[in-house]
Amino acid sequence: MAAKPEGTPIWADAMFSDIEGAKSFYGDVLGWTFGEESSEYGNYTQAYAGGKAAAAVVPPMPGQEGMSQWCLYFASPDVAATAGKIRDNGGEILMEPMAVGDFGSMCLARDPGGVVFGVWQAGTHEGFETAMDDQGGFCWAEVFTRTPEKSDTFFPAVFGYGQQQMEDDAIDFRLYTLGKDTMALGRMTMTEEFPPEVPPYINVYFNVPDCDDAVAKATKLGGVLRFGPMSSPFGRFAALSDPQGASFSVIDTSTTEGDMPKLSDVS
Repeated sequence: MAAKPEGTPIWADAMFSDIEGAKSFYGDVLGWTFGEESSEYGNYTQAYAGGKAAAAVVPPMPGQEGMSQWCLYFASPDVAATAGKIRDNGGEILMEPMAVGDFGSMCLARDPGGVVFGVWQAGTHEGFETAMDDQGGFCWAEVFTRTPEKSDTFFPAVFGYGQQQMEDDAIDFRLYTLGKDTMALGRMTMTEEFPPEVPPYINVYFNVPDCDDAVAKATKLGGVLRFGPMSSPFGRFAALSDPQGASFSVIDTSTTEGDMPKLSDVS
């Protein structure tokens, strides 16, 4: 497989104190199955959608216990060089670049506005095997931040993104693009509707065949509906928190409504 362009969302994982609970929840809601725990790598456990690598769950390291959250990783041809660009542009390295066997190399970082993310330089593990329209697969992600100007400066400087602003007075939404036409991820300004204790984060979307059905399964299993379900030109989606507090969204991309929004290039 050809290497993914720098800045492409390439992988997602989450720490859970109750791994078996997380496996049960996401297995029911997203249809995931799980591989064997990798004791050599902190019981890292890979999730599969239709037999394809979709994400992973892992217990917290000692001292890292806290609220669970999803972490999105961006592709890099040289994780050490990317870590340097993160520092040069006001970001913070939370975990220094390290090799993970022959699977690849990674680091964890935080943008100047507090958004945590990962960087992955692929080795034998090339990231998502699922396509964006595969059921249970990663589909999309958005940076949620209270300081959009910081993210809009930082992420393009580190990953070379182009930017397009949605022409909508009601919301402040921007697209980060790879090249001219490939959408990498979105950036949404957090409004006062977000409780102050909710930190900035990257919201990951997973594809489901029926958004309303996925929401019903999630809430029945102790998940919390945060927004939606709502139909849009991109699909019918909803924002959820799982029983351990990790935020994520589900989207049915086959159910669309309305016209695509107008976008203007940001120079």
